[in-house]
Amino acid sequence: MTFLSIVLPVYKVQGYLRQCLDSLLSQSFTDFEVVAVDDRSPDYSGAILAEYAARDPRVRVVTAPENLGLGRARNLGLDHATGEYVWFVDSDDWLSPGSLAAVAARLRSTGADLLIVGWDRVHWDGRVQAGTAGRALAEAPEVFSVEQWPRVLNILHVAWNKVVRREFLLRLGFVFEAGWYEDVSFSFPVMLAAPRISTLPRTCVHYRQRRTGAITRTVGDRHFEVFDHWDHAMALATKYASPTDEVRGLLFRRMIWHFLRVLRHDARVPRDSRARFFARMHEMYAKYLPPAGYPMPGGGEGVRYRMVSRGSYGPMRLFDFAIGRARRAKRLVRRAGGVVKRRARQAVGHLYYRAQLRLPVDRQLALYAAYWYRGVGCNPAAIAGKAAELAPGVRHLWVVSPARAASLPPGTEHVVAGTLPYYRALARARYLINNVNWPHRMVKRRGTTHVMTHHGTPLKKMGADQVDHPAGVRDQDFRGQMRRADRWDFSLTANAHTTIAWESAYPTSYETLEVGYPRNDRLARATAADSAAVRDQLGIPAGRRVVLYMPTHREWLPAGHQVLDVERLAQVLGPDTTLLVRKHYFSADTELPTGGTVVDVSEHPVVEDLYLAADVLLTDYSSAMFDFAVLDRPIVVFAPDWPVYRDVRGTYFDLLAEPPGAVATDFVTLSDLFRSGAYADETAQVARSAFRERFCYLDDGRAAERVVRRIFLDEKA
Repeated sequence: MTFLSIVLPVYKVQGYLRQCLDSLLSQSFTDFEVVAVDDRSPDYSGAILAEYAARDPRVRVVTAPENLGLGRARNLGLDHATGEYVWFVDSDDWLSPGSLAAVAARLRSTGADLLIVGWDRVHWDGRVQAGTAGRALAEAPEVFSVEQWPRVLNILHVAWNKVVRREFLLRLGFVFEAGWYEDVSFSFPVMLAAPRISTLPRTCVHYRQRRTGAITRTVGDRHFEVFDHWDHAMALATKYASPTDEVRGLLFRRMIWHFLRVLRHDARVPRDSRARFFARMHEMYAKYLPPAGYPMPGGGEGVRYRMVSRGSYGPMRLFDFAIGRARRAKRLVRRAGGVVKRRARQAVGHLYYRAQLRLPVDRQLALYAAYWYRGVGCNPAAIAGKAAELAPGVRHLWVVSPARAASLPPGTEHVVAGTLPYYRALARARYLINNVNWPHRMVKRRGTTHVMTHHGTPLKKMGADQVDHPAGVRDQDFRGQMRRADRWDFSLTANAHTTIAWESAYPTSYETLEVGYPRNDRLARATAADSAAVRDQLGIPAGRRVVLYMPTHREWLPAGHQVLDVERLAQVLGPDTTLLVRKHYFSADTELPTGGTVVDVSEHPVVEDLYLAADVLLTDYSSAMFDFAVLDRPIVVFAPDWPVYRDVRGTYFDLLAEPPGAVATDFVTLSDLFRSGAYADETAQVARSAFRERFCYLDDGRAAERVVRRIFLDEKA
């Protein structure tokens, strides 16, 4: 028999599931199974489960016949579990290293029927809060029952902090009820009925505090289901236990505490339902008030309990209002000085922008930008081109920086950033399409559509996923990043990998358009004649081999630092090869040695031209590899600092294990690849084929059309 079964219900957690599974399968303790229940998840969660199950026999996937909901999905997992103990882990949380070994050791030493483990709360912005029950768990007896240590009822009433003997659950018939707050009607009866309880104070579970997506933070009347679960919990408590007066009192107080938490949470009970919710609280108070009473909390909490006992909803609202106003007044006093200073610094342009916000949205205006106003390019340019064809009634306007205005293609309608026409367009455009975020002060107006196209398939961690890799972060204002992402209506992705990455990196409420990147349409349709025309434009003689070198940026390296000596590489490549070098835009000021066969193409406005001209792409960790792979031409990865990059910057997958072609980690190996021709041999081709199958399957030349039809023509098919 397996010692431990980890039941993992899975539904719409594609952005977090890998971290959860990795935390389980990397544990030093191995006598466990993962019973993963695919609750008919509509995202890529099922595919991720299949991937892990195929490579690790400890993972068994059970597919629900229909979407069951969390409680019933856990029951299905319990039906398939074989372990002596069962642990209902949530699939958006993850376990700390060594936690399974510690759990197993504690269970074996105590013979407990129920083990309650420690946890912390990990917020999306990187903040970590120690579990509120940590001290209580440390103070608990080694083995006890509820009657012997009633304070256990104050421990957070969730399933994921409890490891339970499976035979105990089956013998008493404990299962999860359907609906929200299903943990209530499971946790409390299990604690009351368990003859032997133990605790493990160490942090075992990292409890993810999701920015969006938590069901119980959804406003609606389903929060009334909490009353049904408490009714069920009280009935089971009487059926399977004989609570003492002290236990009854603490259980009752926990129930009222829970009701108040639900009622007073802004994102739960609708405003027009709160009086009715309070009335149900009062009914439950009268129904379950213990004859011997209960320990009344002090302070404001005690005032609220007394108002619940009297059914005094109006006075409680006034009380909470008064408390809230007092707290807000203190905050306002602290902020007053800062507000005055900020308002004094308001620019004329921003004041003009605020005035323009009062005017109607221009329903026919689409505003485009790319790479912080560097010009016409990337996905926004491809969308604009196709929109001009399919949505001719829309006016297409670009934002550019003052330094870039003179280099725009002839006839490009544009505004210059920082001017009054810019602020007017920013305030009134119906469509706003960008491959980076618009300025922080920009307001998302009702009736406007914001499209985030992004500008690459992510290898490195992005957005909120960077909180664990601060050394590689340029902008550590993660809350500001998420506020800007809140403005997105649509987020474009090039493949399933990107969809999954963006969900965890940008946990907001946009609609994902997994349609391929529009900028790659040109590459997907390219012919030999297209490549020849670009080479002629760049002045490259026919018959020469062209290698395009595109390194990425490393935030931790000093300005001007070169990872690869391009002059030395050019000597290796020989006189019949032209080496095109394109610096990352964050390294624009870095001087490059040029002349002979080395050509600096960093200022060339259209990177797709360079892809078409190149026979080979040489890169390190740049997202260019994902785009160039559309052409099905050789790619060489030069990764001399991969361990550093992976650990400092963070990555979504192991590039060296799943490369797009040949890999070199030092200059000698890189030289040998080009001298021998191994950069284009069969092994490299096999790697490139697998890479293209994973990342380029949507690149059919019609991505821009799909975007335009959805955004401008509102075609949802």
